[in-house]
Amino acid sequence: MKFPTSIFKGAERESAQMTLGDHLRELRWRLVLCVVVVTVLMIPAWFLYPWFSNTLQDPYCEALRNLDSVANCKFLNTQPLAPFALRLRVAGWGSLVLAMPVILWQIWRFIAPGLFKKERRYAAAFVASGLGLFALGAWLAYFVLPKAIDFLVRVGGPDVETRYSIADFTRIVILMMVAFGVGFEFPILLVALQMVGILEPSTLAKYRRQGLLVIVVVAAAITPSGDPFSLFALAIPMYLFYELSILIGRLVVRRRQKAQKIADTSSSEAPTSSLDEVS
Repeated sequence: MKFPTSIFKGAERESAQMTLGDHLRELRWRLVLCVVVVTVLMIPAWFLYPWFSNTLQDPYCEALRNLDSVANCKFLNTQPLAPFALRLRVAGWGSLVLAMPVILWQIWRFIAPGLFKKERRYAAAFVASGLGLFALGAWLAYFVLPKAIDFLVRVGGPDVETRYSIADFTRIVILMMVAFGVGFEFPILLVALQMVGILEPSTLAKYRRQGLLVIVVVAAAITPSGDPFSLFALAIPMYLFYELSILIGRLVVRRRQKAQKIADTSSSEAPTSSLDEVS
């Protein structure tokens, strides 16, 4: 089984020169590379667990002490194997976050053959913006978390004493931060689809209302807490990103059309100039 050299050297062949089998093999090896990197990075992520646990306790304590200033905000554990499973889960998600630069880079190198050479220069901006948006989404989820936990605590009524297990609480927090981080990658996906010609800015603008409805439904589906604060905190930025991606897409299409006109003009003038030289 031959390992594609384009994985390390970059996508040197144009997509038009690659068969469907070539695309599938390259996609498979890029996925394998991402899995290997995530697995290796689980080692350093394992040792970041104490910091992660302390970070999670802050919004938990804030939510409980809004109801009772002397509330005990220590996590509850009733299963012997729960701490080990929790630390393993945190290491897995942490390694995924640490590997995000590699994952975004592999995504870019896979779609790069379908772009013009000038558009391939956007690789650094693609990776940097992807990391920045993911971090911004995760931070927003952490910022909204006390409101979400406060809603979940209050909805049970004053007669219910709330004590979460660290495994259940961590699961909600991780899923929420990942959901917001992935949701904030939404504009990159739309811009990439417009750059390769799958979507047009006019299409996104035409179906703006339908897009808003889809965004609200997706935000409601991927937010694990189910509270209205998380829903609107994710849906509003995603819709703003939707509008921003339309503007960026129009700039990309305009530049592409300009580059195509220049290329067509050069190709049409080349034979004429050669005939003039002969004459």
